[in-house]
Amino acid sequence: MAEHEVDAMLVTRLLNVRYLSGFSGSNGALLVTSDAAVLATDGRYITQSSMESPDLERLIGRGIMSPLVARAGELGIPRLGFEAHEMTVEQHTALSAIATSQLMAAGRPVEALRQVKDDDEVAALREACAIGDRAFAALLPQITAGRTERELAVALEGLMRGEGGDGPSFETIVATGPHSAIPHHRPTDRVVERGDFVKFDFGSLYRGYHADMTRTVVVGEPADWQREIYDVVRRAQQLGVDALAVGVSTGDIDAASREVIEAAGYGEYFTHSLGHGVGLEIHEAPTLSAGGSDRLADRTPVTVEPGIYLEGRGGVRIEDTLVVRESGTELLTTTSKDLLVL
Repeated sequence: MAEHEVDAMLVTRLLNVRYLSGFSGSNGALLVTSDAAVLATDGRYITQSSMESPDLERLIGRGIMSPLVARAGELGIPRLGFEAHEMTVEQHTALSAIATSQLMAAGRPVEALRQVKDDDEVAALREACAIGDRAFAALLPQITAGRTERELAVALEGLMRGEGGDGPSFETIVATGPHSAIPHHRPTDRVVERGDFVKFDFGSLYRGYHADMTRTVVVGEPADWQREIYDVVRRAQQLGVDALAVGVSTGDIDAASREVIEAAGYGEYFTHSLGHGVGLEIHEAPTLSAGGSDRLADRTPVTVEPGIYLEGRGGVRIEDTLVVRESGTELLTTTSKDLLVL
């Protein structure tokens, strides 16, 4: 707060409220001062908030922002920071009408803190990834010609729940044949055919933390072009993983992978950033992208996911979730990255 020149923060983004307080309900906000915090929520969460945030003062009522702004005034807070990326213009107008503190946009300080995970967070991510690994292993015998994308997606999500997941991290991607060339394809009733690439992008949610993994398999004997682009992506992905280290810029990591794909003549078919942070959100800071200047910190989880997408033919993406540490990079998604021929 001192860096942003505010005396207190009004935290209204629910994931940031959860990160700071432990409260996971659907309606809550925090007033954070230099030595205390006050949680506001409504009557549905009297019991839950007392269990999840037992050490915090709580305000229970229909409104959550206005009582906290009023409390800031009672405490004599001169400058009250708020999350401008979360608060609407309408909310800001209403709060300005009652505030005795000066309301000041204060950037994204909580998101900056969230990039670096503590041991409990890493443990949750590790288990989320392990659930995905186990579920995918159980799905492999079911990936056969004649199954639809939708059927495989439903089956995979069910297996993740069966392995202890709280649900999917995001809408599971199953993309067959030419659909595998669409980076974020949504499953349809297209059936797996022999000779198809089948791309799976999925993850389990566990205790609020999101796993993320992509594997691409082939059903039936692969063609030469399929083996070629798979090999290029596999090498690119490994070099991206090898480039991860504390203090390295996100742009340099992206370049380590991208240069392999460009050298093979497929640069124009790698159409997205190399990776992203994961945690309470499936996509969070930092972003591993071309020209990025952020530098990785100790205990930062990221994905590395290069791809090649040939429209109308098929595509390959290989993705892992890893934790960057001073002592070395920890791989959380351990399913084999060799080309699986089913």
